[in-house]
Amino acid sequence: MKMKKIQENDIHLDVNEVPKPLTWITLSFQHLFAMFGATILVPFLVGLDPAVALISSGLGTIAFLLITKGQVPAYLGSSFAFIAPIIAAKAAAGPEGAMVGSFLAGVVYGIVALLIKMVGYKWIMKLLPPIVVGPVIIVIGLSLANVAVGMAMNNPDGEYNLTYFSVALVTLAITIICSVVFKGFISLIPVLIGIVGGYVYALAIGLVDFSKVAQASVFEKPDFIIPFITYTPGFSYEIILLMVPVAIVTLSEHIGHQLVLGKVVGRDYIEKPGLHRSILGDGTATMIAALIGGPPNTTYGENIGVLAITRVYSVYIIAGAAVMAIVFGFIGKISALISSIPTPVMGGVSILLFGIIASSGLRMLSDSKIDFGNKRNLVISSVILVIGIGGALIKVSEQFELHGMALSAIIGILLNLVLPGRKEAEKDQNLENTAA
Repeated sequence: MKMKKIQENDIHLDVNEVPKPLTWITLSFQHLFAMFGATILVPFLVGLDPAVALISSGLGTIAFLLITKGQVPAYLGSSFAFIAPIIAAKAAAGPEGAMVGSFLAGVVYGIVALLIKMVGYKWIMKLLPPIVVGPVIIVIGLSLANVAVGMAMNNPDGEYNLTYFSVALVTLAITIICSVVFKGFISLIPVLIGIVGGYVYALAIGLVDFSKVAQASVFEKPDFIIPFITYTPGFSYEIILLMVPVAIVTLSEHIGHQLVLGKVVGRDYIEKPGLHRSILGDGTATMIAALIGGPPNTTYGENIGVLAITRVYSVYIIAGAAVMAIVFGFIGKISALISSIPTPVMGGVSILLFGIIASSGLRMLSDSKIDFGNKRNLVISSVILVIGIGGALIKVSEQFELHGMALSAIIGILLNLVLPGRKEAEKDQNLENTAA
């Protein structure tokens, strides 16, 4: 895979350049803001501690930078792909069960990284073609639609409330305006600005309770969930089947981010430090998160956008943002302030974010020039969408269930492997060139 090098005079700080102290702090804060809104939204939705999510994102990012030998300037934050599986896993086995499932998903990354190290990476490109991954990504977004709308328009008792819905609509409007109208850095943090704007509106109409913020200490221990300390891990086929198959989708997302990041920075990260290293780093970050009670981590497109705009690629700045996230996680006032955000504010940004996830799946299909006049493509995508969004499940026993999103991903892979015409489809989608 060849990549055109960016002219050196276009780069303000290259990957291994150490910035001056003031520049270091300023640009690290910029990356912190870029990931902040989305990273705290995931734990807010699934009922985990946002402070732990910040700490795990920081620790995971540092681990990623070390494993990739300081060559890949990527920030890792909470993964949206795991929202529905975590909610289901918590319902089945509590937050402890969700953490076990998250850890095992990270182990899958390690196994895939080992296989890539041994036999190369073309096989994973063929196993996860756009016709499978695109519809599964759509499923991720649309399966969460009811969650977003419920948060947006219902009060704490689950009843429709126009005042609450107005908060969600104001938040959504601010987020959309920042995303579409403004340029530069503001366009990269529309979620954060939308949450702040919605929060101010909710405060103005009396929906914000500051009591917990007033009571909180400056420094507090987050609500960690640590195996063999706060709980004893248990083995459950249901949790495995709920959580582990989602790694199929996030692995594809990871590969896409590495390709985009490589184009931005002007390096071939698939070759050096190698896809196996970046996948191992991503998986390690998810395992670290699972060991302390945070949601699984993934590389963040928002921070790649910051790199593209600033042309500052220094891994030291990424590491600085990671350290700041860890520190923020131990500041009780910040954690309490996050907890005081009204539910409709998060519902408002979720409407857009979950829709964007679904739309990104559509974009993948469009960019890959998938021909839906081809019955094979039509069958694969149709089955994935209905099984995933419909919430189909295979229940063998009380302990063995395979649910919607995971089931749709597995069936999609199997259909792609067994239906006739796969080689022709790979040729049409230029998979050989993509993986070369």
